[in-house]
Amino acid sequence: MDIKEYFSRISYRGSYDKPDLATLVDIFQHHIRAVPFENLSIHCGEGIELDLEATYDKIVRKNRGGWCMENNHLLSWVLKTLGYDITLLGGRVYIPENNAYEDELDHLLLKVVLDGKSYIVDGGFGMAYQMWQPMELISGKDQPQTPGVFRFLEESGTWYLEKVKRKQLVPNQSISTSHNVEEEVCRQVYLFTLEPRDIEEFRTCNTHLQTAPDSLFVTKSICSLQTADGIRALVGWKLTEIKYNYKDNMDLVEIRMLADEEVEKTLKEKFNVTLDKKFVPINTSRFSLF
Repeated sequence: MDIKEYFSRISYRGSYDKPDLATLVDIFQHHIRAVPFENLSIHCGEGIELDLEATYDKIVRKNRGGWCMENNHLLSWVLKTLGYDITLLGGRVYIPENNAYEDELDHLLLKVVLDGKSYIVDGGFGMAYQMWQPMELISGKDQPQTPGVFRFLEESGTWYLEKVKRKQLVPNQSISTSHNVEEEVCRQVYLFTLEPRDIEEFRTCNTHLQTAPDSLFVTKSICSLQTADGIRALVGWKLTEIKYNYKDNMDLVEIRMLADEEVEKTLKEKFNVTLDKKFVPINTSRFSLF
């Protein structure tokens, strides 16, 4: 870990001599605005590894992004290096089309203990359900953030994350967003427990998610990045840009379909991503990301 090289990658110029909450929030926000949530390797014929040095090389030196097992694993290394008390946790993502959570572990997140309080740090969910600040681990408390109101609910040792959504203004209704965007007010995001995990426990899931024919990440090419006031995402050929709280508790959602020849240019200009190998976009899953 070359902490200065990492800070250069995320354009962080603040202090880091004291592992406090303010520093954690600042580094975290720089990370999610610089490092995309993406699975483009799968659609370039590359494998996604869990080796920390490979992840560091990919995200820091090659200016790429990654999914939860890359982003949060790297973040855990950064925060441990700075003196934070970090625990890896495992979760299962909610699938709205099935009205159920995944059966197996498929999400890596972090617990940070600071001054006797526990916080969840998750820089690897992406899209419109990406938290913008570490969340205090308290059940039933609304925690308003720019993307919306997040909260945890705890039941018999299992913690559930959900997000209250705003209404959406979608000027281009012809290529609208999700199946029930108007009806859906609150979305379950994922569940997790506080059982400490090791990265080795995610190897099976890491392989499954990039090889199973019905995996969301095989059936959709995804690149999303948080911005100063919203999010932009390229899913297949569909570019979605959201401006949070555009007016009257409403998010502005602008959607555009790209031509093949626009895709790589858009990745470079909108996400600062340049790929080494030929990228083949795909979007065949009905799973809703918004």
